Amino acid sequence: MSSFRSPDLVERRNNAATVKKVMLEKFRAARQEPAFEQRRLKRIAVSKARAARADEREAAKKALKAELTVQAARAAELAAQAQRETEKAEVLAKAKAAEHDAAVAAEKKAERDARYAARKTAKKIRRRGY
Repeated sequence: MSSFRSPDLVERRNNAATVKKVMLEKFRAARQEPAFEQRRLKRIAVSKARAARADEREAAKKALKAELTVQAARAAELAAQAQRETEKAEVLAKAKAAEHDAAVAAEKKAERDARYAARKTAKKIRRRGY
């Protein structure tokens, strides 16, 4: 019966070196194929197209952001104008109310003065008799 013989260090190193050489030759042979170059060029083209689309998306985002900024400024201006118009309307309403109150107060004063004058003349007529 034969016994199990484990490989020694030199054999293992030689086997590993042989395997590395075979793998390297296989890789070099694959690099020499024309299909490899075509795949590489295709990957480069896809990468450039992807970068171009990303740039287009970024430009579109910037344009949209600029448009939103313009719209926000326009909306703020419209809101400010509406606020000014509201304030102007309030001032006019207050002025009209104050004018009306002044007219009502003048009428009341005139009525009061007329009553006072009537009482005074009635008193004079009672005292003097004419």
